[in-house]
Amino acid sequence: MLTLTIGTFAIALNHILLISALILATLVGWRVAKRGGENPESVLFSLFLLGMLAARVSFVLMYWSYYSNDWLQMVDLRDGGFLAWPGIVALILGALLYGWRRPALRKPLSAGVITGLVFWGMTSLSLSVYEKGTRLPDITLRNANGEVVQLADYQGGPLVINLWATWCPPCRREMPVLESAQRMRPDVTFLFVNQAESMQSVSTYLATQGLNLDNVLFDASGRLGQAVGSMALPTTLFYQADGRLINSHLGELSQASLARAMEPFDTAPAATRKPTCLASATC
Repeated sequence: MLTLTIGTFAIALNHILLISALILATLVGWRVAKRGGENPESVLFSLFLLGMLAARVSFVLMYWSYYSNDWLQMVDLRDGGFLAWPGIVALILGALLYGWRRPALRKPLSAGVITGLVFWGMTSLSLSVYEKGTRLPDITLRNANGEVVQLADYQGGPLVINLWATWCPPCRREMPVLESAQRMRPDVTFLFVNQAESMQSVSTYLATQGLNLDNVLFDASGRLGQAVGSMALPTTLFYQADGRLINSHLGELSQASLARAMEPFDTAPAATRKPTCLASATC
């Protein structure tokens, strides 16, 4: 399960864990402050923002080559580009500074920060272990020629699966990024699994946008999204050669966030087989 979906609203589980950690930290700090001390609620929120800012700035600096030509993209947080450890370090340093300047905050703030970080760390690690233990679903889809294909037929090398639809604005915005990556990384197989749209409407959209996608598949009933636990679009899944999930991304991908998600492919052993083009918008 990658997302929590309620009606038409969907949120990634890792975002829920982050928000839950902040709420828990605030509650613990408030309870400790009732026994003596200053309520750290506003300080904890400020530290949360500081940590997020440091995590974003660190990500931008690490992947500067992708942002240097588009400064506005630096503040576009929709790509989910954050580095956790710089954010944690900034948060801890900020907490130490507040505690040094305001002694009444020390105990409540320490309790809140420690509780929030421990909760977030343990739950995030558990979610990561769970996700990376899941395998490529054993389901059938249809290709651009209307033929039934097995998703497992594409296993055998690094695999990126993008769940998308033409009516989805972030899907449309990220499609050129994925098309470019498909062209630049011939060692990786990209599958573009359309959700519940007709082949004709998809073909028309790709033609009018000038997009050339090698592997376009069709999932009329949304079975793949159900199988991987994400009904939100776009969702992008990253599988290693043996079919194990190593990364997932909910929402729009930028060049930088896609490059980060694909980094495990650079260190993985060479695949024994490169999947053939079983479905194509052009073949």
